[in-house]
Parts: sequence; structure tokens; C-alpha cells
Amino acid sequence: MNEEQDMTGKSDGLKAPNRRQMLMLGAATASTVVTVRPAIAQAAGSVMNCEIPIPDPSNAGNYIAADGSLVSPGTPGAFAPPGRNLRGEEVRQALHGGSLPGYGYDQSQAYTNYIRRLQAGQSGFTCYASIQMPRG
Repeated sequence: MNEEQDMTGKSDGLKAPNRRQMLMLGAATASTVVTVRPAIAQAAGSVMNCEIPIPDPSNAGNYIAADGSLVSPGTPGAFAPPGRNLRGEEVRQALHGGSLPGYGYDQSQAYTNYIRRLQAGQSGFTCYASIQMPRG
């Protein structure tokens, strides 16, 4: 009985891979690993460079209350929106107890509370969700 036949002596048409084929398969697998790792690193880098507008464009002109809700301009204790979108890395650090660069503690807390309230469909939600994903 040769390699191509089963116990009944019938051939299934499949051959066991020879050494050369196994080496080629190993080389293809190795190049896949080398290709995927930079892509993962690039994705992690892009997450940290994503941006979150505060507030989202559909609510432009509103201020941010301490609890993160949107309020009318001039509401006591509310903060004007930042003059720019916040970057993912800044937000990640602020969500872990830091402050947003260029803003005081209370203002940073109001902005991070706003970000925590983001829901699917709002500008910045995808960035926020990406920041929450564990990096490995």
C-alpha cells in the first residue's frame, strides 16, 4: 500500500506534502506574519491619531456642562467647546486620570464626560470606541 491509498487500498487522490512543499508553506506563513504585524501596529497608531470633535458638528454652538451634557452658551458652570478636535492619544490619557493638554481639571472632566456619553452615529464615537479596545 502506498501513501495515496487508505486501508482499503483505495486512493483518495491526496498526497502527503513533500519536504519542498512544506518549506514553501512555511515561507508563505512567515511572510504573512511579517505583513500582518506592521498592519496591526499601524492600526494602533491610527487609533491614537483619530479625532473627536466636541461637540459633534450637529451640536456646534453648544457648551459642555460638567456632567458632559450639552447646554446653551452662557450656562453657569459650562465650558465653551475646545477650539479644535481632540486627538485619540490625548483622550486616552485623560480617560485614565490625566488632564487634556491646555485645559484645567474641571474643563478636562467636562470634555471627557461628554466623550463617555458618545453613542453610535455621533462624530467621534468610532474614535472613542477604538480607544477603549485593549491594545496588545
